[in-house]
Amino acid sequence: MKKIYLLIIGAAASVSAVTAQTACNNGRYSSDVYTTLTTTTGMVYGSNVKYNGSTQSLTLDFYQPAADTCQARPLIIWAHGGSFVGGSSADADQVSLSQHFAKKGFACAAINYRLGFFPFDSAHAVPAVIRAVQDMKAAIRFFYKDRATTNTYKIDTNNIFIGGSSAGAITALHVAYLDRACEIQPYISTSSLAALGGLDGTSGNAGYSQKVKGVINLCGALAIYGWLETGNIPFVSMHGTIDATVKYTRGVVNPGTPLMYLDGSRFVHQHAQVIGVTNPFYTWYGADHVPYAQGGTSTTQLAYMDTTVNFVRDFLISQLNCTDAPLQAPNTPYGIATLYPFTPCVVGIKTITNNLMLEIYPNPSNDKIKVVFDKANEDHFIQITDVSGRIIRSYSTSQPAISIEKGELNTGMYLLKVSDSQGRSSLQKILFY
Repeated sequence: MKKIYLLIIGAAASVSAVTAQTACNNGRYSSDVYTTLTTTTGMVYGSNVKYNGSTQSLTLDFYQPAADTCQARPLIIWAHGGSFVGGSSADADQVSLSQHFAKKGFACAAINYRLGFFPFDSAHAVPAVIRAVQDMKAAIRFFYKDRATTNTYKIDTNNIFIGGSSAGAITALHVAYLDRACEIQPYISTSSLAALGGLDGTSGNAGYSQKVKGVINLCGALAIYGWLETGNIPFVSMHGTIDATVKYTRGVVNPGTPLMYLDGSRFVHQHAQVIGVTNPFYTWYGADHVPYAQGGTSTTQLAYMDTTVNFVRDFLISQLNCTDAPLQAPNTPYGIATLYPFTPCVVGIKTITNNLMLEIYPNPSNDKIKVVFDKANEDHFIQITDVSGRIIRSYSTSQPAISIEKGELNTGMYLLKVSDSQGRSSLQKILFY
């Protein structure tokens, strides 16, 4: 793990002295060491075309301690929630999170990103997520560019963290772990992705790095938890067990108007445990979606926000080599799950859920998908449902494998539900194109 070095700059244009300093000295980053903040709103970090063809200027609100003399501050880039159709950098939780961490000595940037899609369905939700990912990457590059040029914002680019609430957390997770265009081909065609500008996009500050140190996932999800691989950057997660908007385990986002089917924080956490990626996880038992943002300034909301800030803080200072405060242990009772080994962009995927193993290939497919069961001569019951849970087809077989024809099915994603007579079950996404 890299140590953090803070540069002390003399009055001359060149560096006159360099002194090694341990992060968290005198409580910085672990405590509220500042009471007065400077906030700059409406800073332009890029621009790009919206879903409707109009061009949007991309802005952010920048928070920093007033009169801070540190020449290299860690940065948190926050993205707001709102199902990729609403919300802004001025949302109450974005302001509160930014202020809390700026008081501890972090610099914070709450970004606005392109919103909206139509029709309001899963096919058009995917490009909306990609646009948000592109814009967050542009914001990351903005601060790398600043550091390499005017150094106005005094950011330690070795310690940039990204995160957010709900859709903002979904955005940050995909920035970090969706790193191959082939991984998203089941959701969007190569030509459509290219038309959007690829995974990195053209929202601004081209040519600069978009590398980050870690991810803050607050009630978010990842399309496929297997995109997270051994050696990836660490992340911290917090999620409520009865979240009806972004599921704690796995499910459809916005069930009332189904948008996409995602793997929630618990599944992403369990997979990270298996592959050895650092990921402290905090479960809010009996809590719904983004509980720290509900109820205004009520006692309950403030208590949720206090827990959020403290748990995220402990993760951040652990990544800064700090020793002022211990990392809180995850409070989840769930043990390490044996989840499927995932190889990016393969034709077939093996999955283990509740001890039932399937081999599914090719997936995605343009005509038929073969499902191979782990035990021959066992009765298996199969359902194909759409993302809203509506049963499209049902099968039963005692054969060792079954072929599922696309037939009259529309192009898109479906859910394959399989169970056997021993009570084992599996749930897997399949895609036809």
